[in-house]
Amino acid sequence: MAERSFKKEVQLLRKGAGEELHVEGILGVTKALLQAGVAYVGGYQGSPISHLMDVLNDAQDILGELDVHFESNGSEATAAAMLAASVNYPLRGAVAWKSTVGTNVASDALANLASGGVQGGALVVVGEDYGEGSSIMQERSHAFAMKSQMWLLDPRPNLPMITEMVEQGFELSEASNTPVMLELRIRACHVHGTFTAKDNQRPRMTVREAKANPNRDYSRIVLPPSNFLHEKEKIEGRLPAAIEYIKSTRLNEFMPGDTDEVGLILQGGLYNTVIRALNILGLADSFGNSRLPMYVMNVTYPYVDEEIIEFCAGKKAVLMIEEGQPEYIEQAVAHILRKADLQTRLYGKDVLPSYGEYQGAVVMEGVKKFLHAALPQLLGDENAEDSVAFFEPKPVSLEEDTKAEKAQLIPVKQLEGEIPPRPSGFCVGCPERPIFSAMKQVQQETGEVHVSSDIGCHLFSILPPFNLGATTMGYGLGAASGSAFNVDSDRPSISVMGDGGFWHNGLTSGISNAVFNKSNDIVVIVDNNYAAATGGQDILSSKGELENRSTQHAIEHAVKGVGVEWVQTIDTYDVGSMKDTLKEAMNTPVDGPKVIIAQNECMLNKQRREKPAFKKKVKAGKRVVRERFFVDSDTCTGDHACIRLSGCPSLTVKDNPNPLKSDPVAYVDNDCLGCGLCGANAHTAVLCPSFSRTEIVFNPSIVDRLLGGLRRSVIGFLQNRIDRRLKKYAF
Repeated sequence: MAERSFKKEVQLLRKGAGEELHVEGILGVTKALLQAGVAYVGGYQGSPISHLMDVLNDAQDILGELDVHFESNGSEATAAAMLAASVNYPLRGAVAWKSTVGTNVASDALANLASGGVQGGALVVVGEDYGEGSSIMQERSHAFAMKSQMWLLDPRPNLPMITEMVEQGFELSEASNTPVMLELRIRACHVHGTFTAKDNQRPRMTVREAKANPNRDYSRIVLPPSNFLHEKEKIEGRLPAAIEYIKSTRLNEFMPGDTDEVGLILQGGLYNTVIRALNILGLADSFGNSRLPMYVMNVTYPYVDEEIIEFCAGKKAVLMIEEGQPEYIEQAVAHILRKADLQTRLYGKDVLPSYGEYQGAVVMEGVKKFLHAALPQLLGDENAEDSVAFFEPKPVSLEEDTKAEKAQLIPVKQLEGEIPPRPSGFCVGCPERPIFSAMKQVQQETGEVHVSSDIGCHLFSILPPFNLGATTMGYGLGAASGSAFNVDSDRPSISVMGDGGFWHNGLTSGISNAVFNKSNDIVVIVDNNYAAATGGQDILSSKGELENRSTQHAIEHAVKGVGVEWVQTIDTYDVGSMKDTLKEAMNTPVDGPKVIIAQNECMLNKQRREKPAFKKKVKAGKRVVRERFFVDSDTCTGDHACIRLSGCPSLTVKDNPNPLKSDPVAYVDNDCLGCGLCGANAHTAVLCPSFSRTEIVFNPSIVDRLLGGLRRSVIGFLQNRIDRRLKKYAF
């Protein structure tokens, strides 16, 4: 159950030649794949291309009509290896994954694929997760393309160009017998725009036809002596063929300006940002017409020396706008200019930041510095000051503050002083939060232990209030990253991995490795039914039944299958059992790894399913009961230990109604989903007994109303007695 359905949107994929499509970037990519006659598609979900996998999954009927095979692969390595179908057959294949972390996993298969080369077009759609929206290490995919001699496309982020480059990517791959990477930044994946559709194409050869007519070419297999010839073939054959195709089809774009003295060289994916920066500086209009000539590299590897020389010749200076580090393209351009003996001055990371995302303000400042050094008459001082003021926050005057208050707006300065910073964290009611509440409580008794974390929602345990987890090495590598601690000790280490990571990599690299090396440490597998962190996609152990997938394969069976003897499966919300199980795992005499499978459904996916049904019943007038928790203000001690053990966003504070107490009391707001963790923590950690569970009844019956009235009367009578006593002490 993905976080959103594209069942309605995918019907747009049926549109034919000449029809206009206004869609999101991901849908545009899918349509382009079908227009290009793709035979098979695979991939592994991850931001920012998760929705591509969701779209393809929802478009099964359309893919089936065209005889296109689709698989949601178990990992990026599986997806990359899938492209082997294009080695011996004229099959066009495409796979997708997340940026450098996905390419890291896939690199073994990619290196072999790039060595032997392909007959059919092979396209890798890489979601370049770089910059402020990223959740991973800040690296670029560029190095992988150069290392394995694959060609890298970085199209201008508008729908006509993106869809065109998908089709051109297949053509380039076939023209040079080389796999091609198509790099899409976060904003490009989610950009909206319009393009003119073409008819969908059935594959020239389907996978079924290829399977019925097996073919084998030994020279494409990466074994001696073929592998030595592959390197020669790459440089002497495939690289020149690729460069010739790029030149002949003008994949890179020359955009004229009204000056010949300076120019900009930029990655295609940065085009929108650059144009906006130039627009603010008064050097471009809103339609993309720039006063500065530009060489837009929609293909950022390989470099086309002749085009770079042609653009730079006769210019006093050029600015290389290349996002991220190292400055691969800038170094290459400097080398090309030097070899051509051109005296054009090259600017780049000397006027632009050497790292970080190139947002509008960053690019604008870099262009300003470049022009002040190379051609200052293009940029007047007055214009420059205005442009800076556009981006910089303006100070709020007292008069403006007063106007804001009159408009019932809270001034920014006031907000900065009153709103405390809140780190990212688990969702309300998340079934993973109780695991780490229990772990914190156990460490209060046993002392701190080393905890190895993993990629996934459970990674939020590293942040306050839990502060658990020392490292995270990769998806499904939680247990593997703790393997160095497999030494005799009176206190075992704990590793954590999710169910998505378990099936992706953790079973082999973590669990079987621990069995093989006779580890006595503890592995906690968080089983929430989905690959929740990537958008709630179903996996092998999901509980639901799927038409095109096999699910309901228990993690416990897989763990026992590789030799784990001590396995416990428990309900995550049962904090007491979780504590007892952790302590039992620490003290059991059984040899080998101790695996705890903490199981409960992702609350987000559960609410996506249950909320619409709940609202439908309420609207229909049916009696529906919703559980939630509340705190008795008179009992609450105000030490907030419950918050430190939970961190739930619905558990907050409010003013203490008791005039003799100054500390605010805990308070459960209306976001509460009734998971019961706050009360369970209060019980297991022996905190104050201030939590109570209540039931909110929608469309109550006559009996409900009578009981409600009686309860209110009794509670009101008792509460009034307390209030009268407190008034005696009010100041």
